[in-house]
Amino acid sequence: MQRKMRLTRALVDIIPERVEDPGESEMERNFAAENHPETTADDIISKLPDDGDLWVFAFGSLIWKPRFPHVEKRCATIKGWQRAFCLGPDMRYRGNPDAPGLMLSLDTGGTCEGIAYRLPTDNLRENLLNLLADEPPIAPVWVNAKTAQGKVWCIAHVCPRDCAAYVGGLSEAEIAEHLHLAVGMWGSMPDYLFNTVAHLEDAGIHDPYLWRMQVLVAKRLEKIGAAITMANSGH
Repeated sequence: MQRKMRLTRALVDIIPERVEDPGESEMERNFAAENHPETTADDIISKLPDDGDLWVFAFGSLIWKPRFPHVEKRCATIKGWQRAFCLGPDMRYRGNPDAPGLMLSLDTGGTCEGIAYRLPTDNLRENLLNLLADEPPIAPVWVNAKTAQGKVWCIAHVCPRDCAAYVGGLSEAEIAEHLHLAVGMWGSMPDYLFNTVAHLEDAGIHDPYLWRMQVLVAKRLEKIGAAITMANSGH
């Protein structure tokens, strides 16, 4: 029996669907100046395993919106990394200067269950560049992913703790405060959280951390919904 999420589509819809692009932040400009997708792509391709296959480990939005062609996907587990809202502040994509968000990434420690996608060998560099263009400009790392069909060598997008965009030390309640009102040009953080948890559950993956986060965000949105209902009723 599938668990019932407290965070619902109706609660997500309390927050605006998206806002206009506020433009690049100073942090984005600095990252863009220091990171070059072409160089990163060439480095990844130079380190492909002997079979020439490139696998991508998806832990968040890439599960429900891959944004690249793939010829195979498998449930996979990696060690040494765990999901965390540790990348930010996001003031453009799913946050804005008035309500900065925190993006989901992989932080060191623990384990993480997700989906491994194998890219087609045709147009590999082009597909890889398209993927890198839609992800934070931090070079991915190689991880060994365990699947039911055997281990595969994958690239995964992580947030190293020495990265300028790393956010640590926040309680789950503090993270929920950042998430529940955050909305940017790509959508809101409640929408991101809803889709990620729902699709993980559909894939048979239960992440206790994200499950707690969806409850905390739902509670905050419920209070906003109650206040709106009261205001509309004239009380």
